[in-house]
Amino acid sequence: MSFAKYFIKKPIGELHEEIPTEYSLKRVLGPINLVNIGVGSIIGAGIFVLTGTAAATHAGPAIVLSFILGGIVCAFAGLCYSELASLIPISGSAYSYAYATLGELIAWIIGWDLILEYTLGSATVAVGWGGYVVSLLKDLHLVIPPQFTAPLGAKLADGTTGFFNLPAFLIVMAITVLLVIGIRESAKFNNAIVFVKLLVIFAFLFFGVSHINFANWYPFIPKNTGKMGDFGPSGVVTGAAVVFFSYIGFDAVSTAAQEAKNPRRDMPIGILGSLFFCTLLYILVSGTLTGVVNYHDLNVPDPIAVGVNKIGMPWLALLVKIGAILGLSSVILVLFYGQTRVSYAMALDGLMPKFLGKVHKRFHTPYITTIIFGFLIAFAAALTPIGKLGEMVSIGTLFAFIIVCAGVIYLRMKQPDLPRAFRCPLVPWVPIGGIVSSLYLMSGLPLDTWMRLIIWLIIGLVIYFTYGHKNTKAGVIT
Repeated sequence: MSFAKYFIKKPIGELHEEIPTEYSLKRVLGPINLVNIGVGSIIGAGIFVLTGTAAATHAGPAIVLSFILGGIVCAFAGLCYSELASLIPISGSAYSYAYATLGELIAWIIGWDLILEYTLGSATVAVGWGGYVVSLLKDLHLVIPPQFTAPLGAKLADGTTGFFNLPAFLIVMAITVLLVIGIRESAKFNNAIVFVKLLVIFAFLFFGVSHINFANWYPFIPKNTGKMGDFGPSGVVTGAAVVFFSYIGFDAVSTAAQEAKNPRRDMPIGILGSLFFCTLLYILVSGTLTGVVNYHDLNVPDPIAVGVNKIGMPWLALLVKIGAILGLSSVILVLFYGQTRVSYAMALDGLMPKFLGKVHKRFHTPYITTIIFGFLIAFAAALTPIGKLGEMVSIGTLFAFIIVCAGVIYLRMKQPDLPRAFRCPLVPWVPIGGIVSSLYLMSGLPLDTWMRLIIWLIIGLVIYFTYGHKNTKAGVIT
């Protein structure tokens, strides 16, 4: 039995063919919009939540080094994403790149993996959003019954159990409506949110720098407790694996390629620009935070708010909570957006049901897939305890990075003369660095996370062999 039919590649030329009107998207996004999409997704749960947790339990003040390490891993992948995004400017992110370079089966695997990443990422951040909203409402003396702020069956402090996380459900439904209305409107909303949350972060840096206690930075790398990952050099690496969730989002820029005005030029700007800016901001915030507050006191869900309270500015603490709510809103928006565009691309290729590729006649958005996954994400956020989802999102993203880096090496070898508006430097060493560093971070994740990924991929393979491969298209839907 020949397996060659499962590795048929989609020719690069076909990826540039005109798509029929009922499946086409509008090109309305410029480089600033694309950078803001990346920043909107990257700056959110990581900077507002994970910074404190990773510092308190793994790296101490050396959380700064963890962010640098995570940024280096993403830089390798970002350079590879930029080359492929400028070469293959259509929706679908790593899925489309894999289809053109490694074949249909690998493309399905990575597309199925990306659906997991973006769906669970959206649900996870929605739960975090709900937590900040509940906290802010309590400050304003407005209390939502706790049963409607926790997932089904969750044990609450008052002895009752959770029933339905209403805030998380409502924010996903609101984002669903926004994405159906249109990407231009969604981009404007995202741009406004990015401005507000950056204002909040810069305010923290401005007022926090004068309150830094240099004694809090000593020792910069706390002594290891004797357990791998608990401080010391291994703690820096584990901290990098934990805060890696903070960087997830720059790859979502590549899903907007088919709506970019000039994708060959603007996609690398959006990917690398947002990644560099956010890495620098993470370093500054984590350094300031651990200088203002001793890292032992940062194992809380709202570390930035703890830092602001230490400074002694109640008005700024309120502003930080509002900024966190807005920041998490934009993360949900971009992750959900990326999920719908991957599903859209897979539907165009026939690997998923054709109706998922339908575009609204008025809004020119893939409304059916947006609505279906909107309800799935909303109910997942409302009913499910999201314990290990951060690790699941991280392992899925790292897996996608490996595929993209391998695709760059493969295309340079097999099709070296293809016109590339952006060329990843030092090939094959940069892609190899991306593959090795991604595998290294994946190795630090728990076994049960690996098992969940394997089970998800097995389900995907069953769908592929029973439906996807039998209905696949050589090109776009006609």
